[in-house]
Amino acid sequence: MASVAAEIVLDHLVHRWRGRDEDALAGVSLTIPAGQRLGLVGPNGAGKSTLIAHLNGALFATPPVRVGGTPIDRANVVAIRRRVGVVQQETDDQLFMPTVAEDVAFGPANAGHPHAEVERRVREALRQVGASDLAHRTHATLSGGERRRVAIATVLSMDVEVLVLDEPTSNLDARGRRSVVDVLRGLAQTLVVATHDLDLVRAVCDRVVILDGGRLVADGPTAAILDDRDQLERHGVA
Repeated sequence: MASVAAEIVLDHLVHRWRGRDEDALAGVSLTIPAGQRLGLVGPNGAGKSTLIAHLNGALFATPPVRVGGTPIDRANVVAIRRRVGVVQQETDDQLFMPTVAEDVAFGPANAGHPHAEVERRVREALRQVGASDLAHRTHATLSGGERRRVAIATVLSMDVEVLVLDEPTSNLDARGRRSVVDVLRGLAQTLVVATHDLDLVRAVCDRVVILDGGRLVADGPTAAILDDRDQLERHGVA
């Protein structure tokens, strides 16, 4: 599979949920260069999940978010979802087939790829996450870290250019967490990692943005943002 990354552009992204008096996202402008690893942090309710939903067409905006120059709108949503993969916090949302190999094959098979190509993508995706030996296991027999790595593989098998991860280390023990960190460090895609795990951000990301109250309140190199303890505490991150 090609290791291609795409740029993401958010231009004054605004979103307000029906029945709410305040914007969930209040004019967020952000350019994420192709191949960058961005940490998205902020307190609960800051707008992180809403932003994630705009990155693969679960929500739409005007002007639209762009991935590799392509607007995320209803006309392009199918193509966008083949370029942008989201790894959910709850692995049960992505692991539901009888075996790991079938879970990883589900996306490319449903996209219409020939059987031989599906098998190749499964092998490569499992290799990328260090889970080749898990192909014939059931997800019920996997550890937390193994489940998270397989969930990542289900997205990588679609040969995505952007990988968005929602709390990828939540509820993992130290070994599982290290395994996920190692996987993310080895990927070439553009990464957006939404998390409360600042150690993960420091280990994986080269840039960090802080959302608070739907607004982008800080943006900079990882060390500069995470070493500013006063700022982290002021915005409910630490």
